Amino acid sequence: MNMIRTTLSAFIILTAPLGAFAAQSLDTAQTQHHEKMGVISASGATNLSDLEHQLSTKADAAGASAYEITEASGNNLLHGSAIIYK
Repeated sequence: MNMIRTTLSAFIILTAPLGAFAAQSLDTAQTQHHEKMGVISASGATNLSDLEHQLSTKADAAGASAYEITEASGNNLLHGSAIIYK
């Protein structure tokens, strides 16, 4: 029982900071409270979830705290862009 608690506690401690650094998706109203950093784009996604994941990953890599998807288009392969914020 004690081993399970220790393992669970370690898991929580190790994974908690990861969520704190992930850029969050914003809607237009929420962007008013953030400073614009630039624009990112992604392509080659086969569905909207993959496209959003690609944009989120690029926002994280750029050091953004948030992003707003501004465009998504395509047929079989999708392309999208987003504004990133500090």
